[in-house]
Order: sequence, then structure tokens, then C-alpha cells
Amino acid sequence: MNFVKALVAAGLVAASTSAFAADITGAGATFPFPIYSKWADAYKKETGNGLNYQSIGSGGGIKQIQAKTVTFGASDAPLKADQLEKDGLVQWPMVMGGIVPVVNLEGVKPGEMVLDGQTVADIYLGKITKWDDAAIKKLNPSVKLPSDAIAVVRRSDGSGTTFNFTYYLSEVSPDWKSKVGFNTAVEWPTGVGAKGNEGVSGNISQTKNSIGYVEYAYAKQNKLTYTKMVNKAGKTVEPTVEAFQAAAANADWAHAPGYYVILANQPGDKSWPMTAATFILMHKQPADKAASDEALKFFKWSFEKGGKMAEELDYIPMPDSVVKMIEKTWSADIKS
Repeated sequence: MNFVKALVAAGLVAASTSAFAADITGAGATFPFPIYSKWADAYKKETGNGLNYQSIGSGGGIKQIQAKTVTFGASDAPLKADQLEKDGLVQWPMVMGGIVPVVNLEGVKPGEMVLDGQTVADIYLGKITKWDDAAIKKLNPSVKLPSDAIAVVRRSDGSGTTFNFTYYLSEVSPDWKSKVGFNTAVEWPTGVGAKGNEGVSGNISQTKNSIGYVEYAYAKQNKLTYTKMVNKAGKTVEPTVEAFQAAAANADWAHAPGYYVILANQPGDKSWPMTAATFILMHKQPADKAASDEALKFFKWSFEKGGKMAEELDYIPMPDSVVKMIEKTWSADIKS
């Protein structure tokens, strides 16, 4: 049974059955699904109130909150201040994590291989098509690389993971920036599409000689072979909480309208180059105020009590100073 199915089977994502509590409904990003599920289970045990969260991708989450069909939307691609204003939305970062390249190569163990941004961009551009390409060999002189074709896997749905991944590729590859660019969905030059971090994880584990990109919790829980990366400072780094924190340390949340911050390709010797925050979107004037209030109670509880659970899944909790700013934003901008 895969990780996500196991979560669902364990009842980690449960709709509220309490007649007294408003149902909290949310939809969107697959990136934070493992931690939102863990929080929802703990919150239900403590309060009796449930959370029904659909892991459908950031693009779907943005559409659902715009259409007012859910209490909150979740997206790894933050909306800019003018878009938030237009849609009457409030946005804040909930938790941070890392995106990792994952491969399925016989005999290669997690963290044994190294890639850099340019090489990853060239693989996804279709310029590098074989595993024993000179660029990959140069980065991995001691790894036995097959001469087989690279099976490229990417997201098929509108995805914040894709937004952050392609943003990073645009930062490190002028060719990628001019030909493809970055967004929640792009015109991919190559590869096979899969839905959600779940779909990419499943595809990689079943496809020999493949490469994909997923949120680190999925790589870890599904025992996928993640690679190391060469960061902006030219240092080879492993995907760890410390490396994600090093990248997040540069974030200037206080001066970012709508908390619009991208954590990809941050400076620093220890920074993981594909670190990302994931965001919550709610209406300033909610149609269902009771459900909105209940959702804010859940998010407040998650900030206060969910930090250790987040770290256990290799996510980074938001710093206390940022949480204080976010709670002020709720009071000022969301009508209860």
C-alpha cells in the first residue's frame, strides 16, 4: 500500500461528523498533503473537528477558492498582490519544504548521485537524453551509469511543485527561461505526465531509468532515490531540514506584499536550491463565516502544536515571528 493510500486508510483525512462544528473543506496542493493529513488527524483527536482536504494540485485549489466551493485553497505557487485584491483573497505561507529530483536507476542508492540545475534543465529540455551523457558523468565519476535513454516524468496537472521547479530551472538556465519559462503548467518539451506528487512518485517507482521531481516527504515515504544537488554557491548539498532552513533563512516575509516569496535558488553554502513554501488562500469576506472561523482555529492550532509533526516529515515550520505577522493579517483582513 503506498503512502498516500495508507494515510487515507488510516483516516488521516476525515470529514467532520460533529453536528456542532462547521466542516472545514479545503483543496489544492499535493506538496503539503502529508503534513496537512497528519495535522488533521491530531486536530480531530484533540477537538473532534475534522478537515476534508482534497489533494488535487495547486491549480485546482486556486480555482476552487475563487469559485467559493471550499473554505480554503492551498497553493505552492503564491498569487501576486494584485490578483489577491481582484479575487478578494488573503494569502499566507503555512509551512516550507523541499522539492527533490528522484531517479530509478539500478544499483543507485538515495543521495549517491549528484545533479546541477543546468543538467536537470537540459534533461527536461530534451537536450540530454542518455544516462551516460558527458554532463551527468562529469558530476558522477564514481557512479555506474547505464547508456539507456532517460525516461522523463513531469506533472500533468496545474501544480505549485511545477511552478517552483520551473522557476528554479529558469533561474539556472537561460535556455529554459527563454523557451519554457515558469508557471503552474508549462509547455513541456519532453516527458510523460503524471498527476500530483502521488502520481509522479508512483510513476518513478514503476519506471526504470526514469527521473522526476517530487516534494521530499513523498521521496522519503515512498523510498525513492533522491539526488544531491549543486546549489547557487557551487556546493553539493543533500535534501535535509537544515538545508531547507538555510534557504528559508533569507526570506524577507515582512516586506513581501501578500507574503509573495519564492525560495528557489537562494544564496548560502548550505542552501537546498529547490526549497519552497506552501500557501493558504481564504476569502476576506467568507460566505460561510462559521466554517472560516473553524479553519482559522485549525491553522492557529497547526502553527502552535504542529511544528514537531512537520519536522518529522521533513517540512520546516514557519518561524514564530512570521506566525505573529500572519495572525495579525487574519485579524485585520478576514471578517469573522
